[in-house]
Formats: sequence, structure tokens, C-alpha cells
Amino acid sequence: MFGLPYEKERFEHAIRASQLTRDVAIFGKGVETVIGERGVNISGGQKARISLARAVYSNADIVLLDDPLSAVDPEVANKIFYECIRECLKDKIVILVTHQLQFLEKCP
Repeated sequence: MFGLPYEKERFEHAIRASQLTRDVAIFGKGVETVIGERGVNISGGQKARISLARAVYSNADIVLLDDPLSAVDPEVANKIFYECIRECLKDKIVILVTHQLQFLEKCP
């Protein structure tokens, strides 16, 4: 949480918006599961979504996203783009680098 105080509602919102709800449910200890070298291994898509959840939780004014859609399937990518990036971060300055142009073409 980048040293920020825990806020249950904000935390759960970041998990939902980043499409991590199902993943957290299958982790052995839920959100308390240790990941990385001394914990469980996670996929590239899970890493990207965890980073995205951290960005949402941080409530930063400027968010830099380096291709967060590339390691997830098209359905999840669509949900992340519209529900997280376009909705949750709508009041932020977002710089999104991606090759997933099919999502951007639908934007008004």
C-alpha cells in the first residue's frame, strides 16, 4: 500500500477494479499471501493487475501505465480498460503505453 494507511473500502475497490477478486480468492492466504521469491509464483497478468491495483489505491494525481493490458485475455483487458483506467482513474492524469489499439478505438 506504499506506506499508506489501510482503508478497507478503498482497498476492496482497487482489487475489484483491477479484476483481482478471483485471483485473491484462490491465493492460499488471500491478500496476505506472500508473492515473489519467498512466496507463490504469479503470472504476468497477475503481476500487471497487482501493479494496477496499487496505482488505483495510491490515489496519485499522475499514473504511468506501461502496457497493463498485454498479459491478460481480451475480456479481462476490456474490463480493466473501461472499469479501471477509464472509470477509476478518470480524474487523474493517465499516460497509457499499449499496443492494444482495439480498446482505444472505442473511446469517445
